[in-house]
Amino acid sequence: MTQALALYLAAVNAAAFFLFAADKRRAIRDERRIPERELLTCAALGGVFGAVAAQQIFRHKTRKEPFRSVLWAILAAWAALGLWLLYR
Repeated sequence: MTQALALYLAAVNAAAFFLFAADKRRAIRDERRIPERELLTCAALGGVFGAVAAQQIFRHKTRKEPFRSVLWAILAAWAALGLWLLYR
């Protein structure tokens, strides 16, 4: 079970990272963007660490509100869940 969870989290974080990268590329090229809802959903499903990493690396959506606040709230929720699982 733990191995399956680790594989899932690795995959969803990689997906979130690449979604953010693709959206940044589309923004630069003035192409149709990936909806914010999809980016945040991917983060909420476990890809928040990849999403935050991509946000910082690509400097993408770092000032856009409320997107930034929602992403950081998702990060806080996942961190709290991780701590709870670690110390329960």
